[in-house]
Amino acid sequence: MNATLRSFRDFFCSLQLTVWLLILSMILVFVATLDQVNLGIWAVQAKYFRSFAVLWQIPDSNVSIPVFPGGYFIGGLLLINLVAAHLYRFSLTWRKSGIQLAHAGLILLLLGELFTGLMSKESFLRLDTGETKHYSESFSDNELVLIDHSDPKTDLVVAIPEAAVAEKKSIQHKDLPFRVDVKEYYPNSNLQRIGPFAGIRPVATQGFGTSVVIVPEKMTYKPNERNIPSAYVEIVAPEGSQGIWLASQMLQQAQTFTYAGKTWEIAFRQTRTYKPFSLTLLKFSHDKYPGTEIPKNFSSRVRVKSDDGKEDREVLIFMNNPLRHGGYTFYQAGFDNNDTTTVLQVVRNPSWLLPYIACVMMGLGLCIQFGITLAGFIRKRSAAARAAANA
Repeated sequence: MNATLRSFRDFFCSLQLTVWLLILSMILVFVATLDQVNLGIWAVQAKYFRSFAVLWQIPDSNVSIPVFPGGYFIGGLLLINLVAAHLYRFSLTWRKSGIQLAHAGLILLLLGELFTGLMSKESFLRLDTGETKHYSESFSDNELVLIDHSDPKTDLVVAIPEAAVAEKKSIQHKDLPFRVDVKEYYPNSNLQRIGPFAGIRPVATQGFGTSVVIVPEKMTYKPNERNIPSAYVEIVAPEGSQGIWLASQMLQQAQTFTYAGKTWEIAFRQTRTYKPFSLTLLKFSHDKYPGTEIPKNFSSRVRVKSDDGKEDREVLIFMNNPLRHGGYTFYQAGFDNNDTTTVLQVVRNPSWLLPYIACVMMGLGLCIQFGITLAGFIRKRSAAARAAANA
């Protein structure tokens, strides 16, 4: 092996590299925890842990520069370091089997976190008593949707991600007979009604936007608050403009228009994930300790019904007892409306078993290694005692 390859091998197998990566990890966690007050948990995860570098934006510019390694970089390098050290230093012998198993469990734990960051999706499902839904909604992602209601059996939904709306460009989709031009976009906003003497001209020419205007607001990152995006969009058909519409999550009523004999709805809403089954809330229970207002238990009795009709059953969801169905896990997360509405957290994580397997492997490996060391110690002590007795 030449000197260059040897230096690479020594670098990736180095214990000093392991120590430095662990120090960088602690610094990253500490800074991210402090910054969570300003950015919130979702933005912190994306900025610090699910990135290769932590970026700092230069004030009064759109230029960002890397200032610290991100979670993917540190975790990936730590994974390479562990694998390299495991293959180079440890021999496949029974005396080292416990250490090998513990290291393999740690490697699997890192891989599990990587797969979780890449593949897991979280959303929520809000159900009133007796209500049925086929979808859950995102906590932080939003979408601009145009829905064709002309078919009495099914709706054609064209969803445009908020990131595409933020670019303020023309959007053309194969299922749309017209073009969508984004005129203005506001990541957080409020609506203000236009008074008769306000002297404010509405930007929108159609729908509810003719009587209200968008008021920009600062972005919020507090855990109990959320941003309300809004936009002005123009519907442009081959024969000309069909008007400018105000789309906002502040609008509760549907806005519809007719084009080419079809009725379309335009709305800005939280991103939905549709599922091949439905959930119906039969009853929500909020139990308290007798004579107090201290919560004792929250539970939701739901009906799970698949679209193909093969499954129709009732399930009780309560704290630490989620529903696992169709690759999704439904946790009891909250309630509302005087105990008539339940809020379920919906998690899809194909790699959810990997951390459990990794912890079992590490615990079993440490027990095996401790047992081997203890057995060797007992044998040496017994041999020494016999030698002393013979002497």
